[in-house]
Amino acid sequence: MRNSVILRAMPTRKGPANSADLRSVARSSETLASIFAALGDPTRLKLVAILCAGGAFSIVQLTANTEISRQGVTKHLQVLADAGMVRNVKLGRERLWQLEPKQIEEAKRTLEIIGREWELALGKLKTFAESK
Repeated sequence: MRNSVILRAMPTRKGPANSADLRSVARSSETLASIFAALGDPTRLKLVAILCAGGAFSIVQLTANTEISRQGVTKHLQVLADAGMVRNVKLGRERLWQLEPKQIEEAKRTLEIIGREWELALGKLKTFAESK
């Protein structure tokens, strides 16, 4: 119930709340939660930043010049894969990891919706405070 109250107040890109945007956010809330949880770890955030640079990277490449083990990186990549943010492709005996931009774009879109709602709420608060 609490989430539906929050979602009803979210604006669209150009103004007040749009029910299609709200339904989209509501449908994808579990996926979004797993994305943001995965990004909450500094090591995983660093891996996503490296993968954003483009291309596919092997575990050896991803662990170069770091203090984290290959097994550690693999576990972090699996969390990101479970969240749908990365995928691996087998090339010969090696697995190459690459970013899945769709999930990043979905998270970005949701943050934009939340940001617009935040700006709207701050504007209302400012108007209220200035009227007193």
